[in-house]
Amino acid sequence: MTTLLIGPADRTVSITVQQRTRTAPREAFRILMPIDLPAVFRPVAPFPGISGVKNQTEAWDHVGVRRNPQFDDGSQVDEELTEYVAGSSFAYQLTGFTNVLSRLAAGVRGEFNVNPDGAGTLIRWTYEFKPLPGRRWILAGPFAPLWHRYMVVALDRCVHVIETAEAGK
Repeated sequence: MTTLLIGPADRTVSITVQQRTRTAPREAFRILMPIDLPAVFRPVAPFPGISGVKNQTEAWDHVGVRRNPQFDDGSQVDEELTEYVAGSSFAYQLTGFTNVLSRLAAGVRGEFNVNPDGAGTLIRWTYEFKPLPGRRWILAGPFAPLWHRYMVVALDRCVHVIETAEAGK
């Protein structure tokens, strides 16, 4: 049973980005869901990229699956898939950071939503940080624009992977 990190009473810091693709929602989701993390999550200063994944328990396609993304600075995080609605959305939580985020947040809830947008798809990605006591101002202040930039670049890479895979069919 999954214990959710964030509840209704928590004051979190949310950052959301979105981007459109010409690819139909069902295909966009099919490609996005198991996306190759190191191919998409590359370094964007001051944040490291993902260099690999260890300890994945099963296929990344249902609630309860766990893995440990490895960052190229030598740190890692625990990730668990907490929600999965085939074809439309999935959510995950990140805890146990071994980098600077361990001093700022108890963890993160990430969520991808894939929605019809004309003949294509609108992909919306949200990161919701659960700040440690006294750290909310850092996450909401100087950290937020840097993380927003990281997410924009990563989502752009996701869309590129989706559209390249779709074109290669």
